[in-house]
This record gives sequence, structure tokens and C-alpha cells, in this order.
Amino acid sequence: MREYMLTLVVAATVTYLFTPVARRIALRWGAITEPRDRDVHSVATPRLGGIAMLVGFAAGLLVATQMPFLGPRLATNSSRQLWALLAAATLICLLGAADDRWELDALTKLAGQVLAAGVMVIGGVQMLYLPIGSLGGAAADGASKTYVLGQVDGTVLTVVLVVVTINAVNFVDGLDGLAAGIVAIAAAAFFVFSYILTVNESITRATLSGVVAAALVGVAVGFLPHNFSPARVFMGDSGSMLLGLLLASTTITLTGNVAPNAVSTDLAPALLPLVLPFAVVALPFLDVVLAIARRTVAGRSPFAPDKQHLHHRLLERGHSHARAVLVMYLWSAVISFGATAFVFLRPRTLLISLAIISVVAVLITMNIPRLRRSPGSFTGLRGGGNTP
Repeated sequence: MREYMLTLVVAATVTYLFTPVARRIALRWGAITEPRDRDVHSVATPRLGGIAMLVGFAAGLLVATQMPFLGPRLATNSSRQLWALLAAATLICLLGAADDRWELDALTKLAGQVLAAGVMVIGGVQMLYLPIGSLGGAAADGASKTYVLGQVDGTVLTVVLVVVTINAVNFVDGLDGLAAGIVAIAAAAFFVFSYILTVNESITRATLSGVVAAALVGVAVGFLPHNFSPARVFMGDSGSMLLGLLLASTTITLTGNVAPNAVSTDLAPALLPLVLPFAVVALPFLDVVLAIARRTVAGRSPFAPDKQHLHHRLLERGHSHARAVLVMYLWSAVISFGATAFVFLRPRTLLISLAIISVVAVLITMNIPRLRRSPGSFTGLRGGGNTP
């Protein structure tokens, strides 16, 4: 555990120290976000924060490979995957940086995302197994059933998972600090899950998924002081796509390489890695679906911008910018750690705990702002503003 924590601290420290450098690069290069009508920020802000995140992530991996416990096991079992993941992360960050500067079209970005996922697959970072025990029941010996993926099936599933997660994180990037905080929460929940799973099931504790999750928490936490309201730099697509790719890779490197048959309990530990990334971004996904439905019913284009997204509604209810972000952190934590606890807690205990926490979260979301101020305007607020 100490080596994982050191990996996290190094990734966070390097990201924090390098973010001002990335900001200066963005200013000189002209990678700047100008305020738009639908945005909640009012000041032109540099982006390219993803460059600092990439440097921090690489530093975290480098330190992990030099650890006395993690290093030899990563070199033996995951060396090729480490290089493939770092190459894919570099590719997706450069693609995002180009978009931050020149506003690439959607098809070009999609092609780049697929290419980055393909680099991961070539390097051995892909889904190998798929748990199906919930559909057919557990095997006679109590182990979860699995479906062994062929090369084509595994490649397609890996690419789809990577591309969907990348774009899900991009949707989250609508307020200062929102995407970085939510990804940090997701990665922390995933790290807790994967570590407890390896302990409970006597699986080697030196896993690539654990290292990536720890480094991912680090880069998100290291970037947050520069990005929380009022943001001095945005992560841009270079950051949001990088975080999405790394979040997807935590799922792939665990579910894809630890056969669910090795898990002696039930299906939940084998299936959760597939569910957790989408559980964490469930609220932003719902927001996007509602936006499309809202605009379609109104006879407008589904991609027409408006100010009725979830974060806009939180601001209208009287939340400050920072408190709106913290509310979304709260709900992300409830969902992600609730999903993680589902594996390890008794159902009764879990349901009671979730009910209490959810009631508190609802009260915080609905009532506290009204006690402090009346619904206000967006004047003076700043935010990521990437959500359409």
C-alpha cells in the first residue's frame, strides 16, 4: 500500500508543479478558451492542462517501476502493457492538445480515440474475459462464469469501452474542477475495490490496474488546485480525453486480465469494474440524454447549446460555483463508493447506509442554498464550459 501511495504522491506533485508550465505554453501557443454565451466562465482562460497530467502520470509510472515490491512484478507481468498504455496516453493527449489549439472536427477526434485504443490493444491492454454469471447463475464450485473473448471480440469491446469513457469524461468537463474531481473520486473508488479484491482473493497485490488507478488519482488531485473555481487553467480536451482513457484502462487491466473464475465469491467482484466507470458518470450521461430530449421536443437541434444543464440548474438554485461542483462530487462519491461497498458489505447494512447518505445528499442539494441566498445570476462565475 505504501508504494501505491508514493506513486500517487509523486504523480500529484509533478502534475501540480508542471501545470503552471503548461499554462504558459497554452498562452504562448494561443490555446485559450474564450467565453461563449452558454458558458459560465467570463474570462478567457488557457487550457492544455492535459500536458501537465501526462507528465505527472509518466512520473508516477516511472516511480512505480523502481519500487522494491511493485517494480519487479510490473517488469515481469506488465512491462509491455505499461509501454503501450503510456504510448496511448501520449497519443490521446497530443490529439487533445491539437483540438485545444485548432478545434478539430468530431470525426478526426473519434478516429484519434480509436487509434489510441488500438495502440493499447496492440500492446496487450485489452479485454480477455467477460463475466456472464449473472445471466446463467454461478458455477457449481461457486466461482463466476466467464466468456472468453476472441481477438476480434476483445478488440472491439476494448475500443468501445475506451471511446465511450473518453467522451463521458469530456461531457463532465462543464465547471471548474468538476471533471478532475469526479475522475479522482472514481479512480479512488476503483483503487479501493481492486486492492481489497486482491487481498480477499489472494491475488497478487502488485497489479497494473492498481498502479494506474493510484497515478490517476494523483494527476487529478495535483491538477485540482489550479483548476478549482476560479480556474487559472482548464484541462481542455488534452486533459479530459487523457483522464477518460486512463479511467477506462483501470477497468480493462483488471477485468481483462484477472479471470472472474479466480474470484471465489460471487459475480459482483468480477462485474463491478465494468460498471463502476459508467456509474460514476451516470449523472452527466443523464444530463446529456435530457438535453437531447429537451432540445428535440422544443424543435431545436439536439446539439444546440443552452443553459439548462444540471450544473446550470444548481447555479440557478442558489449554489455558488464551488458549491455546485462539491454537490456533484458528493453524488459521484455516493454512487461510486456505494457501488464498491456493494461487493463487500451485507445488503442490509449497505441499503441502510446508502439511504441515510442519500437523504443527506438530497438535503444538501435542495435546501442549503436557499438558506444562504436567493437564486442568483451567473455574473462573475467562471467554469470549464466544455459542455454543449
